[in-house]
Amino acid sequence: RNGDGRAVLRSSVREFLCSEAMHYLGIPTSRAASVVVSDDDVWRDQFYNGNIKKERGAIVLRLAKSWFRIGSLEILAHSGELDLQRRLLDFIIQEHFPSIVMNDSNRYLEFFSTVMSETANLIALWMSVGFAHGVCNTDNFSLLSITIDYGPFGFMDSYDPNFVPNTSDDERRYKIGNQANVGLFNLSKLLQALKPLLDPRQQQIASQILEGYGEHYYRRFTELFKTKLGLLGENENDNYLIAFLLKVSLLL
Repeated sequence: RNGDGRAVLRSSVREFLCSEAMHYLGIPTSRAASVVVSDDDVWRDQFYNGNIKKERGAIVLRLAKSWFRIGSLEILAHSGELDLQRRLLDFIIQEHFPSIVMNDSNRYLEFFSTVMSETANLIALWMSVGFAHGVCNTDNFSLLSITIDYGPFGFMDSYDPNFVPNTSDDERRYKIGNQANVGLFNLSKLLQALKPLLDPRQQQIASQILEGYGEHYYRRFTELFKTKLGLLGENENDNYLIAFLLKVSLLL
């Protein structure tokens, strides 16, 4: 893509502010500890209108409990390094999933079930504040279900399910209205990576766990939007009302 891999100061400050905002909105996220300004010049077309200008480069120091991603396991499975994958997975479970018993033969199933539900929760939270993650690939999805990447991102000014913050996403694969579906796709890739470590019975159970993703996501999505609307109790028309109001917002 002819990218130089550098960030400019304005985007780095924006990234710093966004992750802090997400933290105080109660959304699991990595946080920015500092911004270091570089003396190197970086050339950027800020408004994509052909007007290239020189800007100052910068580096954001970002902190998180862990940087292990779905891609961390996917790449080992793809290369057939199953012993290393098993050792890494056991380390991740031991360090970050204390509720899972290490000598349990079903620990990888418990791990997958937890990652599935927490990923659904995270994306529902993104949707509740209109946050669009610009590059939702497996290498940017945390196994701890936190927002770890702030490359192209954006918040919707008004409701638009086709909103895309990434100017290079010509196919609108990561549009905000597709985030939940992309989450399911990434979890299916995680399951594919875990399958060599599961016996046939466990593989079947894991597939059933994945099938529950949609229900889990929409339940959490509904809970969050009911809270925003001040709806109390349960009513069979709640989902209809939320969908109707979103549709009205789209027409305004």
